Amino acid sequence: MTSFAPDSIVLNRKLPLWYQVSQSLRASILGRSPRDPLRLPTEEQLAGHYGVSVLTMRQALKELEDEGLITRHRRRGTFIEPDARRGAPVRLLGSVDAIVAQQSGMTTELLEHGTRPVPAELAEHFPDLDEVATYHRLRGDEKSGEPTNHARNYVRPELAARIDLDDLLRWPMTKVLRDVVGADISRITDTVEARLADPETARLLQVPLLSPILHYTGVTYDAKGRVLDAVVIHYRGDRFSFTVTLDA
Repeated sequence: MTSFAPDSIVLNRKLPLWYQVSQSLRASILGRSPRDPLRLPTEEQLAGHYGVSVLTMRQALKELEDEGLITRHRRRGTFIEPDARRGAPVRLLGSVDAIVAQQSGMTTELLEHGTRPVPAELAEHFPDLDEVATYHRLRGDEKSGEPTNHARNYVRPELAARIDLDDLLRWPMTKVLRDVVGADISRITDTVEARLADPETARLLQVPLLSPILHYTGVTYDAKGRVLDAVVIHYRGDRFSFTVTLDA
């Protein structure tokens, strides 16, 4: 029986390996094509794929099993749960793959794209640019079709010229920039705050005007400290939460 083939990653030895593996595998599962098989490789095969021990792989798989993304059957193997709920809370421990995983596995509609002057609130991030490429997407739950968030990305024009719009319908911008465009992503700074839904957000997310939403801003940097992408996402407050764990 053919097995699902997860993406590969370069592990950061400063972060828990099981966590990085679970988030990478989570992103692969949520971003899979409907044609991909549901059966996962064996623990030993996955451990070899990621370059970790079988014990670490088991811990990563337990995280996904607890979330309901996979089911494990003695002697039969491990299988992706096709009806697993998307948009579950994610624990952010400093991994780019956590960002990719959090944004994966949703239906995506590209509302508009083009170029525009750098917005005043983001001017500090693009001091060398007058214009940026913009992408406005609406994302929803795969099963119910219910809208869950809408996102506006502001990307450096030279990177945008290498972006295929079809890729943005399948994957988050972070994954497209890193794995398709080949951008050298060094870090992402996240800011999350509570706000009230403005008329546009209320209409797109199908929530009452002034209902609570999560206003997320993510700024992606390369190794030289240059901003590659800035995204503003409005999440439905009744569907998302963010948990940050700090290891002392």
